[in-house]
Amino acid sequence: MTLPADAIDRDAVELEEVWRDPPGIWGWFTTTNHKVIAKRYIITAFLMFIAGGIEAGLMRAQLMRPGNTLVGPDRYNQLFTTHGTTMMFLFAVPIMTAMGLYFVPLMVGARTVAFPRLNAFGYWTYVVAVVFLYVSLFVNTGPDAGWFAYPPLSGPEYSPGHRVDVWAQVVTFTEIAALVAAVNVIVTTFKMRAPGMSLNRIPLFVWAQLVVAFMIIFAMPAVAVGSTLMLAADRALNMHWFNPAEGGDALLWQHVFWFFGHPEVYIIFLPALGFITPIIETFTERPLFGYSAVVLANITTAFFAFGLWVHHMFATPIPEVGQSLFTAASMLITIPTAVQIFCWIATLWGSRPRLAVPLLFVLGFFFTFVNGGITGVMLASVAFDKQAHDTFFVVAHLHYVLLGGGVMPLFGALHFWFPKVTGRLLNERLGKWQFWLFITGVNLTFFPMHILGLNGMPRRVYTYLPETGWGPLNLLATVGAVIIVLSVVVFLVNVAKSWKGGEIAGDNPWNSSGLEWAVPSPPPSYSFLHTPFVTGRHPLWETTDGLPVVTGLSVHERQVLVTTTFDAVPDYRHSMPSSSIWPMYLALCMGLVFIGSIFSPYFVLGGLGISLLGLVGWAWTASNKREEERVALPDGAVEA
Repeated sequence: MTLPADAIDRDAVELEEVWRDPPGIWGWFTTTNHKVIAKRYIITAFLMFIAGGIEAGLMRAQLMRPGNTLVGPDRYNQLFTTHGTTMMFLFAVPIMTAMGLYFVPLMVGARTVAFPRLNAFGYWTYVVAVVFLYVSLFVNTGPDAGWFAYPPLSGPEYSPGHRVDVWAQVVTFTEIAALVAAVNVIVTTFKMRAPGMSLNRIPLFVWAQLVVAFMIIFAMPAVAVGSTLMLAADRALNMHWFNPAEGGDALLWQHVFWFFGHPEVYIIFLPALGFITPIIETFTERPLFGYSAVVLANITTAFFAFGLWVHHMFATPIPEVGQSLFTAASMLITIPTAVQIFCWIATLWGSRPRLAVPLLFVLGFFFTFVNGGITGVMLASVAFDKQAHDTFFVVAHLHYVLLGGGVMPLFGALHFWFPKVTGRLLNERLGKWQFWLFITGVNLTFFPMHILGLNGMPRRVYTYLPETGWGPLNLLATVGAVIIVLSVVVFLVNVAKSWKGGEIAGDNPWNSSGLEWAVPSPPPSYSFLHTPFVTGRHPLWETTDGLPVVTGLSVHERQVLVTTTFDAVPDYRHSMPSSSIWPMYLALCMGLVFIGSIFSPYFVLGGLGISLLGLVGWAWTASNKREEERVALPDGAVEA
C-alpha cells in the first residue's frame, strides 16, 4: 500500500527533530552525524592537499634551476618530509575513508554508521595530528628525516631534538583515526544493510571500502606500533630496537614500515577504483560487466598487497631468493587491477557514454595510471630497481600512480557526488577546464622526472650543479606544477560559486541507480524516511513505482534496523546515541598524552588521569541508551 502524504510529512518533521544536531556552537562540537563528520574530514583533508601542494611548489621552485638559493637545505628537508607525510597520512587515506563514511551508510540504506560517537572521536584525533604537524613546521620543528623516517637517520644520534618525535606521534594519531573509520565501515556494511541487500547485491563502491577497511585493520597497527613503541622508545628510552651496536637491526624498521607502507598505496588506490564503477555505470546507463570479477579482483589485490613490501628494499642486503619471490608478487598484483580495467572497458564498449566531467576524469585515470603501472612493473625488477632506486624515476612513478590512480578518480567522484552533498551541480565548463589543466600538468610535471632519474638525479637533494644538465627538465617540471596549481584553483572557484549559486540538482540529476540517490539532495539528518527494501543490485533502475520500504522504526528516538551479517534479514531495532562532547574531549586528552610524552612522562600520567573522566562520561551516557529490545517487525512491515 502507499503511505499517506500527511503521514510522511509528519514522520519527516519528527525524525528531523530527533536526528538533528543541537543548535549553535555546542552542536558544532558535539555532532555525531556521519554526514557532517565526513564532510569535515573531506574539507580538512583537501586543505591538507593544498598545504602539501604548497610544499611541493616550494620544492619545485627551488629545483627550477641549478644552484638556486630560494630554500636552504634544512628547510628543504622539512618541506619534503612534511609534504610526504601530509599527502600520505593527512590527505590520501583520510579523504578516501571519509568518502566511505559519508556514502557507505547511504548506499546500504542505513541512517547512520554503526558507532557514531567513535566516528566523531576519529575525526577529532585526526584534527589533533593536523594541528600538531603544522604548528611544529611553523616553529621550525617540522620532521626532516623523510616520510618513512629510516633509522639510523631518524635515531637519536643523527636526529637530536624533537623533529622525528613529531613525525612519530602524528603518524600514531592518523593510524588511530583510520582504524576507527575502518571499524565503522565494516560493522555498518555487515550489520546495517537494508533488508534484501545480500552480499552479492552490495554496490562495488561499498565492496572497495569494505576490503580497504580490512586492509587498514591488518596494516595500520604495524606502523602505529613501530612509530610509538619502537622508534619513539628508541629515541626517548634508549630501547635500541634499531641500533646494531646494541643488538638491534636498522632493517627491522624498514620491514615494519613497508609492511604497512605498501598496502597503504592500495588503501588509497582501491577506494579510487570504487569511485570509477558507479561513474561508468551512470554515464553509460548500463550495469557493470563482471560484477563478481571486480569483487574478487579487489579481494585479491588486498591479499597480494601484503606480500610486496620488500620490493621497497631491493637495494638492501636481502637474500636473492627472497628478492625473486617479491619480484614475482610485485608483477602478479597487476593482474587483478587489469581485470577491473578490462571490465570497465567492456562496459564502455558499444555504449554511447555521456562525456560529463566525472567520466572525463575516469578516462584520464586510464591513460595516466596505466603509464604509472608500467613503470611499477619496471621497478619490480631487481636489476632495474637497483639502478633507479632513490632517483627521480621513483618519484615520477609514485606520483603517476597516486595522482593518476588516486586523485583523478577522486576529482571525478567529487564532481559526481557534489550535487548529492550540496543539492547543486558544479559548473560543467569549469570542470572541463580543470580536467584538461590537471591531466596536462600531471604529465608535464612527472614525465620529465623519469628522464631525470635515468640521467642520475637523486631524490631529496635541494640543489644541483649546472654541469649535470638537469636544469631544463626541472624547469619543465616546475611549469607543469604551476599548471596543476591552476587546475586546483579552477576547482576551488567552481566549488565556491556552485555551493551557493549553482544549478539546483534535484534528488538524482545523473539518473544513477544507487540508494544514495533515493534520498533528497542534500540528505536530511535522518537520511532515509523509511528503510528501503532492496530487490537487486541497481535499486533505482529496477523499480518504477518507488522503492518498497520497511516501516515500524520509532520516530521519537534515534532508532535503526540491525540485520544479519550475510543475508540482510531484519534482526532487531537498535537505539543510537545522540550528540556528545566526549569524543572531542577524549581526542584532546589523547593528544595531551602522546604529544606530552615527547617532553615529560608527567604529561602521560596527567593525560591518562583526565582521560578517565572522559571514559566515565562516555560510558555513563551510553548506559542510558542500553534499552535495546529485540522486537520483531510487525506483520506487513514491507510496504510499497
